Amino acid sequence: MNREWELLHTPGPTPIPPSVERAMIQPMIGHRGQKCKELLENIAPRLKPIFGTSGDVLVLSSSGTSALEAAVVNTTSPGDEVVVVVAGAFGDRFAKICETYELKIHRIDVEWGSAVEVAAVEEQIQAHPNVKAVFVTHCETSTGAMHPVEQIAQKVHQDSEALVIVDGVSSIGGTPIDMDGAGIDLLVSGSQKAMMLPAGLAFVAVSDQAWSIINDNPRPRFYLDLRSFKKSLDAGQTPFTPALSLLFGLQEVLDLIEGEGLEQVHERHRVMREMTRAACRGLNLPLFVSDEAASPTVTSIRPQTFEAESFRKVANQEFGLMTAGGQKHLKGEIFRIGHMGYSRPANVLQYVSILEIVLRRLGHEFEPGSGTAAAQDAYLQATKELD
Repeated sequence: MNREWELLHTPGPTPIPPSVERAMIQPMIGHRGQKCKELLENIAPRLKPIFGTSGDVLVLSSSGTSALEAAVVNTTSPGDEVVVVVAGAFGDRFAKICETYELKIHRIDVEWGSAVEVAAVEEQIQAHPNVKAVFVTHCETSTGAMHPVEQIAQKVHQDSEALVIVDGVSSIGGTPIDMDGAGIDLLVSGSQKAMMLPAGLAFVAVSDQAWSIINDNPRPRFYLDLRSFKKSLDAGQTPFTPALSLLFGLQEVLDLIEGEGLEQVHERHRVMREMTRAACRGLNLPLFVSDEAASPTVTSIRPQTFEAESFRKVANQEFGLMTAGGQKHLKGEIFRIGHMGYSRPANVLQYVSILEIVLRRLGHEFEPGSGTAAAQDAYLQATKELD
């Protein structure tokens, strides 16, 4: 199939708006010149509301995983005790990074597809009073479950001096978060999800408490030394060569978000979640995550009457619809639909209609049109609430 016809609905990478694509092909500039300084000074303050902070948001030319690693290496030293919530592949990645840097880990293993309970984190903090940091994923991309990171941060700070470090790679830009109000100390993200860019930028927002730890941390680090990024940002520079084309695109992304309004962006993602989940219920498709824990950026489905990979193959071959499969022990068990960033309710109606055709191909029983009707009803209900 012609690649230009493909419909990208994975939970990352995600589609790029045409205006962002155009912005990224503008002529190159010198990264130590005045134009680059102006670009960085334009971008830096506009990232703050998206992260729910009044502090600086550092921009690294690297992947989202580098931001996870930067959070670990800048705030901890070998032998430090940490708590890591593991409820999916990316919580497990946080744990592996901590292991690599020789930390003593207290894992909270949560059933994949479920959200961690605040009481479970509280229990670990009380049992291990020397814990230096709690690592938790906001949206666990591998399952589509959201963790109550704001409530966790508030409880951790009530009971300890530990930092709260949050992976917001597949949530930032698609769902509200109050970093400052909740007391989240480091909030990290990447460019290729709800931020509507190709992979290649990572973001790290840092609290004042975290900066005091980072500045006093004796652990050696070089490229991921957040102190270097902060010092350079204050001077309108970057410590190393930036991904300028992506920064051009980021400036346009911020224009788009501000043009729509951040609250409206978040509401659009909520509506797409409700439409997608309503369609699945109308089609007798088992949802992998409860309504209470469901992410506004990705929905996971665990079919019982057909193979998840069969759906993905047929949908891609016939319609160019690209979805994601399960990871690790969920491989072949679930498929995941991304609805974030450059995606709108019209796109949901499109992939729900495709979903119905593919389900009929696979022999899944449902009332034809029921998924589309359910998605329409969910949209009408959501927009009625907005009137």
